[in-house]
Amino acid sequence: MSTLALSGGGEVQGGGSAAVAALRYADLALLALALPVFLLADWPLGGYVALAAAWLAQRGVSVLARRRAERALGEGNRRSALATVGWTSLGRAWFVAAVVFATGLVDRESGLAAAILAAVLFTVYLAGEAITRRTAS
Repeated sequence: MSTLALSGGGEVQGGGSAAVAALRYADLALLALALPVFLLADWPLGGYVALAAAWLAQRGVSVLARRRAERALGEGNRRSALATVGWTSLGRAWFVAAVVFATGLVDRESGLAAAILAAVLFTVYLAGEAITRRTAS
């Protein structure tokens, strides 16, 4: 893992534009915009509710993990920061996948809706992270 990934360089500093800073939260905006789409298209709300809860939970874990990694870096403990970033990144992806799988076991259509929404949200989230990290460096 690169020094940039561990250095807390993902934070947009004072010189970053509002558009770049907004990219960090584009997945959450998309999650909010997905609700009216689900309602208007008459897609299963079980998939939306399950995925939204999982997504918000994993984003909360992400914030806590980032803070812990930054604290560890401040103390000079790069190994702990790397472990925090690595384990939480893998764990969050597995958690969302498990929620999608469980939703699909309960109702196939809800599981499909949750899987599609998860794929879109992960794509937007990862693109936003890549852009904001590159812009901040």
